[in-house]
Amino acid sequence: MDNPKCGACGASMKRNGKTEAGAQRWRCKSCGASKTHRIDNSAKQLKAFLGWLMGKGSLKEQRCSKATFERRAQRFWSLWPLPDFAGEVHDVLFVDGIYISKRLVVLIACTKRHVVAWHLAESECSASWAALMAKVAPPTMVVTDGGSGFKKAAKAIWPDTSVQRCLVHVRRQVIRRTTMRPKLDCGRELLDLARALPKIKGADGAAKWLADYAEWCSKWERFLREFTLKDGRKQYVHERLRSARHSLNGLVRDRTLFTFAEMQESLGGVWDSTNNVIEGGVNAQIRLMLQHHRGLTTIRRAKAAFWWCYLHSEYKVGEAEMLKTMKTDEEVAGLFMLATNRSEHEDGAPDEHGTSLPEWSEMRMSGSKEKGWF
Repeated sequence: MDNPKCGACGASMKRNGKTEAGAQRWRCKSCGASKTHRIDNSAKQLKAFLGWLMGKGSLKEQRCSKATFERRAQRFWSLWPLPDFAGEVHDVLFVDGIYISKRLVVLIACTKRHVVAWHLAESECSASWAALMAKVAPPTMVVTDGGSGFKKAAKAIWPDTSVQRCLVHVRRQVIRRTTMRPKLDCGRELLDLARALPKIKGADGAAKWLADYAEWCSKWERFLREFTLKDGRKQYVHERLRSARHSLNGLVRDRTLFTFAEMQESLGGVWDSTNNVIEGGVNAQIRLMLQHHRGLTTIRRAKAAFWWCYLHSEYKVGEAEMLKTMKTDEEVAGLFMLATNRSEHEDGAPDEHGTSLPEWSEMRMSGSKEKGWF
């Protein structure tokens, strides 16, 4: 290894014994200045930490003692691997949320190859979705599992983006109301229609399904209007089936049920109709990682999800650069407090920076164990 240069005059330095701690001492040949030099292996330790976090191994399987590993990991747990936004425009983005606890959710946007953005929030409200979407260039089409919060945010932040409702989630939503073994013929026919949704591949299949659904609505219209009087109030007999019909009618009216077929007709190519990429891929792998490391505090579970997203993003950097550029708890504290200052636009649009994060002081308090933060 080349001898280090003197910080005062720039001349070469020579070895000059060692300190009591065992560090090499160097002295300048020209001006006599002295300094010690240690090799910084923080990047190597971070790589070992991430290898443990992304793997199945326990602390006992590490090359150092459990106490040493935990002491080193303490520094890395203070980092926040935030997304690096490049402004790239994608044809299709898949969005979904994975709940870390009842009051903490990580919202994620990804393509088929990379995670694009992620955001920590208290719920899947419109402000939270807007905070995620405002940092990403509007895609041509977005696939979502639905929700009023996302719908409102998309209208405000991505007004020109086509929205495709995940057909697998639509099927599940109908099954929750019909059950897997409906007793009525009306319910059986609706269940068959719901099961057919994810199998539709193009405009012809979509047109046939819409025709079959319209026929079902006409056939059972009178049946679904049946009601009884309870305490002098009107109560529909088949309320669950009516609820399923209402949700399907809303999707048909909003034209979000077969957006993928319209995109194929207008732009060509194959467009996705389900959210399986993120639901069965990203979210499933994050849940598996958290299962391998049961016992983490709530905030560390959230950071673990952040680390997974960052390591599967397109613009990640090396470990040494991570240590230089990533924000720490202290730097992020101000962002949390800013996010809790709720504001509303005059036009009713959601706040682009998000307002649903819990108070940072609440997450940092040592007495927050009862609330599940630590």
